[in-house]
Amino acid sequence: MSGCSIVWFRRDLRVEDNPALAAGVRSGSVLAVFIWAPEEEGAYYPGRVSRWWLKHSLAHLDSSLRSLGTCLITRRSTDSVSSLLELVKSTGATQLFFNHLYDPISLVRDHRAKEVLNAQGINVHSFNADLLYEPWEVNDDQGHPFTTFAGFWEKCLSMPYDPESPLLPPKRIISGDVSRCPSEALVFEDESEKGSNALLARAWSPGWSNADKALTTFVNGPLLEYSKNRRKADSATTSFLSPHLHFGEVSVRKVFHLVRIKQVLWANEGNKAGEESVNLFLKSIGLREYSRYMSFNHPYSHERPLLGHLKYFPWVVDEGHFKAWRQGRTGYPLVDAGMRELWATGWLHDRIRVVVSSFFVKVLQLPWRWGMKYFWDTLLDADLESDALGWQYISGTIPDGREFDRIDNPQFEGYKFDPNGEYVRRWLPELARLPTEWIHHPWNAPESVLQAAGIELGSNYPLPIVSIDAAKVRLQDALSIMWQHEATSRAAIENGTEEGLGDSSESAPIAFPQDIQMEENHETMRNNPPGPVHRYEDQMVPSITSLVRADEEETSSGIQNSIGDTRAEVPANVNLNEEPRRDTLNEGVFQQLRPNNTQPMYNFSPGLHNDAEDSTAESSSTGRRERDGGVVPVWSPSTSSYSDQIAGDENGIGNGSAFLQRHPQSHQIINWRRLSQTG
Repeated sequence: MSGCSIVWFRRDLRVEDNPALAAGVRSGSVLAVFIWAPEEEGAYYPGRVSRWWLKHSLAHLDSSLRSLGTCLITRRSTDSVSSLLELVKSTGATQLFFNHLYDPISLVRDHRAKEVLNAQGINVHSFNADLLYEPWEVNDDQGHPFTTFAGFWEKCLSMPYDPESPLLPPKRIISGDVSRCPSEALVFEDESEKGSNALLARAWSPGWSNADKALTTFVNGPLLEYSKNRRKADSATTSFLSPHLHFGEVSVRKVFHLVRIKQVLWANEGNKAGEESVNLFLKSIGLREYSRYMSFNHPYSHERPLLGHLKYFPWVVDEGHFKAWRQGRTGYPLVDAGMRELWATGWLHDRIRVVVSSFFVKVLQLPWRWGMKYFWDTLLDADLESDALGWQYISGTIPDGREFDRIDNPQFEGYKFDPNGEYVRRWLPELARLPTEWIHHPWNAPESVLQAAGIELGSNYPLPIVSIDAAKVRLQDALSIMWQHEATSRAAIENGTEEGLGDSSESAPIAFPQDIQMEENHETMRNNPPGPVHRYEDQMVPSITSLVRADEEETSSGIQNSIGDTRAEVPANVNLNEEPRRDTLNEGVFQQLRPNNTQPMYNFSPGLHNDAEDSTAESSSTGRRERDGGVVPVWSPSTSSYSDQIAGDENGIGNGSAFLQRHPQSHQIINWRRLSQTG
């Protein structure tokens, strides 16, 4: 075929196991393109550390492409599709290749790219490079998407065919005429950020070949004792692959296959500890898969709880507590150590993520989207789908989330995950001299011990901002309010009247705090600004109302769920699912998420994938279109409403909730299925 092909890189910054690149190379000459259009992401403008990683990952990719015969063309844009169209016209390209993304913004953008470029006679081909199986390939026996992780992951592990094998890098690339589309300089950091970013290079090495080294190191080392050591907050016992996976520097298929090889080897050796480690690590891969699955089937999961009753929870709007949590000054050492580490390094151990987010939601009862948004701003591996799943799990807003009425005491969590206090001492130097006996609850230490350690509670280290006992009482009160509101609304709907509270979307949206800086002398802003304020460090959670046709909105099976014009503006406010607002309570006493709790083992059934196409064959679904002989997937979520049974125990995602079992009416799932296909 005459003309060159454009390979559009996004979060697939690698030359190994890159189906779009492999297909482009087979088609002839290639132009490798990366378009930097962060404004398209709305509120999800990447944070400082994410931009630092992206900068170095792109440089690494460009170097790899040059060694193969071409280079990476970079463009700065506010509209990726328009930029692609310009590149097509300037180069005479006849084909576009790219790999799938599953967040709601990308789903709409990618569909628009296909529509616009196909209208210009350009063949568009897209591929699965981010998942073991496409979301539309994994359904229950009735053909419906799963609504619990356990069912989803069991189905993945029992699929009749293995995930595709990872592809080798191309031996060489025939370059298109890059002189017809020169690169534009991309700026990812300003002068004020360079000093802080320089420290990141001491701990991290972005780039696909470095990701490959990190994977090899983990599989041949810490993986063996992962089941025993994964809980240790102050040691390198996890894979540290999540930033590499987010930016697509390593493929999940390669991770899966290498780990499965170890699983078979250890099974043959009778190494039970190794087998257990593999199963637990594969579960973490499964959770990442599930996050994309949920985002695809529920594109508002980053904004709204999937369980209908949680929209009535009366969140506490307390910017002072939010600030104390961010700054690591809650008075609970494990929480504070985690938040200080996050700010300093852009990283948190999985267990510490659970601790700080659970404290945020259950003890402080702050709106969960505030915490998710702060994670997005500060994490190296900030990932919309994974973060949304993690915060919904912690908040109990998904069917197999944590029990909402269960509070984890940070003191006891400290002795579980940091038994010797080493982690706390590293990040809270003011507590470094405190004996281990008191390191996780200094407020109980004798005055003589505090004096010897140089600690003055309330001065150089804060007293707890909320007592756990008071938090438990307050949480029970809040849950009572939630069920009362839900019952009132349900009764009004069943009676066909508009009495009572009605749907909570009628409530005024909760504004997101404008002050998210760490500086302690910065005053908290308690009023919304008159208009949108775009700041790297303070992006808002987006509302994608503009992407939804009003006449296509859907209600859940038991509760009327209006998602009309009461949605929040972007980026000035965040509509936190329009939950009832509760005034702050004074208690008188001043506390790639990716939980890895134990999951039942499943038997993987290996099989042969008999496919006429090779390993880079385009993915397909029930909603696909034939265009010039090529199959172009069209995003087409399930059109059926469904609810799912709640089952399991309290140990983690996929294990159900006794709390929900006591309230069977709570299982209605809000299903937004009709995202505009026109962009």
